[in-house]
Amino acid sequence: MSVSVVIPAYNEGAVIGQTVAHIHSLYPDFEIIVVDDGSKDDTRQRALEAGAKVFRHPYNIGNGAAVKTGIRRASGDIVVLMDGDGQHDPADIARLLEVSDQYDLVVGARSSDSQASLWRRMANWCYNCLASYVAKFPIKDLTSGFRAFHRDTVMKYLYLFPNTFSYPTTSTLAYLRSGLTVKYIPIKAHRRIGKSKIRLLQDGAMFILIILRIATLFSPMRVFLPVSAFFLFSGLGRYIYTYCTSRHFTNMSALLLSVAVMVFLLGLVSEQITQIRYDRVE
Repeated sequence: MSVSVVIPAYNEGAVIGQTVAHIHSLYPDFEIIVVDDGSKDDTRQRALEAGAKVFRHPYNIGNGAAVKTGIRRASGDIVVLMDGDGQHDPADIARLLEVSDQYDLVVGARSSDSQASLWRRMANWCYNCLASYVAKFPIKDLTSGFRAFHRDTVMKYLYLFPNTFSYPTTSTLAYLRSGLTVKYIPIKAHRRIGKSKIRLLQDGAMFILIILRIATLFSPMRVFLPVSAFFLFSGLGRYIYTYCTSRHFTNMSALLLSVAVMVFLLGLVSEQITQIRYDRVE
């Protein structure tokens, strides 16, 4: 099967040429596509000199937008996504491809000591736990951008991908929610060259919101049902307390029970909307 390697890049001129050249030396038959997402340095020129096909956005749109452009332009049966900052070892591409005929999505899962900092490791652990609960599947690295898709399959879900850094989260949960198979391969990530585009404090809250949004997008009842149960048991507990102490059914008990019913019904509606979306994909 033919393989296309897609590398989204933004101001990665210091390393993109080395990355492309390394891939060429290991896999001379692979198509290498670099999507320059409006870089202000010599990323495009370095990638061209190293032998990659380069598609350029006229301005910076986002990492996810660059990924979508690369997948649309790819001609291979298998599309391998990897970062252009030197973190991913091109030699690991072969390890992902070894099992790509058995799974719909193969992801390179970074070891804990590969994370840039303790805070980043803790944040990724929280993301993985939340996503594993939503997907009912042990997710080992939710935010890894090193992954291999079957192009004909991923094209069905491309419209769901956001333009931001959260496309790995979206693609993983979309595949699992659709009953497709996902495999994690342990990898060792190197320290990136240059400055990270992700800001821990500013983007941390955004990532939590993204995961909650994606959770309600793919498995709404996994979010709405616990919230509904919280209000239900709070209302029942309040009613039992007030009935035992003053023989009254208070307005607070009525409010909590009403909210529980409304949240549950909202979850049912969201579940139906989600099913309609997947019917559209099929």
